Amino acid sequence: MRKFNIRKVLDGLTAGSSSASQQQQLQQQHPPGNREPEIQETLQSEHFQLCKTVRHGFPYQPSALAFDPVQKILAVGTQTGALRLFGRPGVECYCQHDSGAAVIQLQFLINEGALVSALADDTLHLWNLRQKRPAILHSLKFCRERVTFCHLPFQSKWLYVGTERGNIHIVNVESFTLSGYVIMWNKAIELSSKSHPGPVVHISDNPMDEGKLLIGFESGTVVLWDLKSKKADYRYTYDEAIHSVAWHHEGKQFICSHSDGTLTIWNVRSPAKPVQTITPHGKQLKDGKKPEPCKPILKVEFKTTRPGEPFIILSGGLSYDTVGRRPCLTVMHGKSTAVLEMDYSIVDFLTLCETPYPNDFQEPYAVVVLLEKDLVLIDLAQNGYPIFENPYPLSIHESPVTCCEYFADCPVDLIPALYSVGARQKRQGYSKKEWPINGGNWGLGAQSYSEIIITGHADGSVKFWDASAINLQVLYKLKTSKVFEKSRNKDDKPNTDIVDEDPYAIQIISWCPESRMLCIAGVSAHVIIYRFSKQEVITEVIPMLEVRLLYEISDVESPESEQAPPLPAPVGSANPQPIPPQSHPSTSSSSSDGLRDNVPCLKVKNSPLKQSPGYQTELVIQLVWVSGEPPQQITSLAVNSSYGLVVFGNCSGIAMVDYLQKAVLLNLGTIELCGSSDPYRREPRSPRKSRQPSGAGLCDISEGTVVPEDRCKSPTSAKMSRKLSLPTDLKPDLDIKDNSFSRSRSSSVTSIDKESREAISALHFCETFTRKADSAPSPCLWVGTTLGTVLVIALNLPPGGEQRLLQPVIVSPSGTILRLKGAVLRMAFLDSTGCLMPPAYESWKEHNVPEEKDEKEKLKKRRPVSVSPSSSQEISENQYAVICSEKQAKVISLPTQNCAYKQNITETSFVLRGDIVSLSNSICLACFCANGHIMTFSLPSLRPLLDVYYLPLTNMRIARTFCFTNNGQALYLVSPTEIQRLTYSQETCENLQEMLGELFTPVETPEAPNRGFFKGLFGGGAQSLDREELFGESSSGKASRSLAQHIPGPGGIEGVKGAASGVVGELARARLALDERGQKLSDLEERTAAMLSSADSFSKHAHEMMLKYKDKKWYQF
Repeated sequence: MRKFNIRKVLDGLTAGSSSASQQQQLQQQHPPGNREPEIQETLQSEHFQLCKTVRHGFPYQPSALAFDPVQKILAVGTQTGALRLFGRPGVECYCQHDSGAAVIQLQFLINEGALVSALADDTLHLWNLRQKRPAILHSLKFCRERVTFCHLPFQSKWLYVGTERGNIHIVNVESFTLSGYVIMWNKAIELSSKSHPGPVVHISDNPMDEGKLLIGFESGTVVLWDLKSKKADYRYTYDEAIHSVAWHHEGKQFICSHSDGTLTIWNVRSPAKPVQTITPHGKQLKDGKKPEPCKPILKVEFKTTRPGEPFIILSGGLSYDTVGRRPCLTVMHGKSTAVLEMDYSIVDFLTLCETPYPNDFQEPYAVVVLLEKDLVLIDLAQNGYPIFENPYPLSIHESPVTCCEYFADCPVDLIPALYSVGARQKRQGYSKKEWPINGGNWGLGAQSYSEIIITGHADGSVKFWDASAINLQVLYKLKTSKVFEKSRNKDDKPNTDIVDEDPYAIQIISWCPESRMLCIAGVSAHVIIYRFSKQEVITEVIPMLEVRLLYEISDVESPESEQAPPLPAPVGSANPQPIPPQSHPSTSSSSSDGLRDNVPCLKVKNSPLKQSPGYQTELVIQLVWVSGEPPQQITSLAVNSSYGLVVFGNCSGIAMVDYLQKAVLLNLGTIELCGSSDPYRREPRSPRKSRQPSGAGLCDISEGTVVPEDRCKSPTSAKMSRKLSLPTDLKPDLDIKDNSFSRSRSSSVTSIDKESREAISALHFCETFTRKADSAPSPCLWVGTTLGTVLVIALNLPPGGEQRLLQPVIVSPSGTILRLKGAVLRMAFLDSTGCLMPPAYESWKEHNVPEEKDEKEKLKKRRPVSVSPSSSQEISENQYAVICSEKQAKVISLPTQNCAYKQNITETSFVLRGDIVSLSNSICLACFCANGHIMTFSLPSLRPLLDVYYLPLTNMRIARTFCFTNNGQALYLVSPTEIQRLTYSQETCENLQEMLGELFTPVETPEAPNRGFFKGLFGGGAQSLDREELFGESSSGKASRSLAQHIPGPGGIEGVKGAASGVVGELARARLALDERGQKLSDLEERTAAMLSSADSFSKHAHEMMLKYKDKKWYQF
């Protein structure tokens, strides 16, 4: 019997109703005799499913750290309730506490595959790490007390929980229930003490005697509590607040760190005063006075080594006069003290030791330091304490990310090529040892295709990342700011005043993977074109062009300074005149009325530039000031390697440059571009004579609490400020709380004058029919604007080889104009069979190598290679243009220019990102809306295939970085430091479980340290404690029910649910149930075998006894 699927029925209904309305439209557009040929579409709604795959990058706002020394797994908790687990490079995992409360502490159940997290909302959670997607097994919510500190002894199932009131509760980790045994603060401190000792800041058991518990209170009191006799053995008081406590492994001494920058070392049996008081960073005064107080020492660790002196490692404690000094980690070893400066403030640190046993020599080998924005691992075994090279992709936010692009199914030689040039950029001086956090196992990489992510940053850098098989690794970093002169001092900033700071911030990236041509647009209205080369070159003079883009025709005010470029021939004429190439060298820096004119925002270096292997500057293009008004932000960019052209536009107009001949081919204001058939009948108006202030930041994070460092004050591009084309009545919708799109720090950018301008929002080079009368496709450029206009510009390219460099490219508007609702976002072209036609490209070849003579001959004859199938098509065959705007998508049949299909994507919101992508040997249109919906549509018929409400509220960062790519992949910047990847492909969702790495691997727990003969004889070794007897219900009773509430977790099933739903999920659940059943059966089998063997031995002994006493009388026994 066929399974009934309501979703398919609904899908069929919507498809039917939409196709019926489309048929009606078609019949209205043209007679039934000329109907579009039907194209067989293979994509169905069951090919789509949305799920998050992996999260990369540094955990945003970290708050806690833990390490399992046997499993070699590191855990990091954050202020937003996230949990990140790191094993060997490539094994990473992200989990989230539903409450979103800050993680205050993490404790591994060492070598058990479990972890306890304590949250700021006074809940404890037990995580099961023995599954690929960890899940919570139990939770415990404290109702009357606030949790401040937790301690779980090695190989114990009893967790000590300290509270703000100074009490200690004990939790059974297996059942996650409270024991009746409680250590009350008033019993712990002396009765004579009049004040409350403060919250519990430390709990630990004596390494040599599990029955003695050391409790540190914030006020400065430390108590050694005897668990069996339920009273305090010793009390140690000091008049400075305590931040942390650590034991010496022999259990005879402990060390405390204090708020005045001192360390006190105490003998357990001498509570009167500390044995030693150290102020690591205090200036020792000569007359024996106490050293000056320092900043608090927030944490101290005391680690012993067998051969030599112990290590005392601490964070904080610097003297107050070190103003501006960076945060430090201090390592004291014997008489030497090393002060290691960190780039960010220290959140927490842990010393990694060879043994998990607290009563053995610790043998520390590394220190892992969790910083506010970095994770550093220090090698303690090497002189100078070098750091380990971090293999995790934690440097995404090295400079704030301002844009990103995602490419799946790249040419196979690309990643090795980028890796080889990037390998030369690596820093030296790292530790020579292997990265010590190496737990877990890799998943099975089911994907065979290569993926690349490119991130653009606020400092002008561009990073290439290998993102294949759900991993992430940096390949290569390009610094685009190298071509510009840096201002030496703050006063010397005459030109970069289009923005307050970050003048090199990347706004748009255009990259052709096949030809490896890269083009970037920056915030200072600059465009740089790069070629990839494996050879180092020295560029004597950096090629540069300056372009003067005018907005509209000038008023009578200053006619001589603002001459409009020549208008194109009237639209529709048989032979439009080419636009002569024009370049405006900056001859004058101010116009006749003293306003700044014809100067770019940045100054290109005039000295020779050494260019390393990798991306090398081919051409720098800069827009110049026009009569006192700075150039407008670039809103759209495209490069084509086959034609040798780059084109870019903003709200003033469009410019096209031939980067081979280094010539400007087209320089048109939007009005001239639209010509006489402009539907808007715009009135000419002169540009405003005011300096453009810094717009809403590219790195603007509108998330309630705004972190100042995350704003990089670069003006937003019109592409991102979708508000430009929003109908006025819809705008209030978006001003929800703080996360509004329309927030802007600029009054003039969002003023009526700028909003009414039409900006260039989409550019696409292709080989297609430019006019209705065309009988064959030819190279052209399609231009989309923020007011929904689509224009076509014809390109007449000279023959290849030397002729290409000598003859000009002729550019002429074709007169074709199409209209859509909302700003145009994306364009693509399909052939008559519905296959995607990529823009023409020229395959990459090394251009810095002198070519042989016969190669040159070949080159002369060669035309630019077009890989577009259209070149081999029959004249009679048609094509389709797919155009996606903020509101709708249209499929236009070419050359007839009839609208074949139309789909209104959203009425109440607008599309932020639309991409035409390939999936399952077919193609679809993927859209992400401002209302948080992700949608896909079939091509060419635009049938809705998927519509999922994904994000509850979108902020500017997500809007700016969201992108789709082939094979059902997508990503966005989920926080200023992390990339979230997701998939909308059913197949990837099914394979995800296999691709994820394993965190837990079965490892033998190391043997306990040998007690030695004399210690065993005289009882000097470690004392064990039967905690079950002490804390169990039989001896200590039940805890008060109102104290804490037990919440059962979703457990193992939830992890499977997250990985897949539907049939696959059912199978996985069944498999999990079978696994559990199998485990129980194997346990049962073992128990049965044990019972059998004991029964066997019992019968054997019984038989022997019977034989022994068989012939004896009763009185002989």
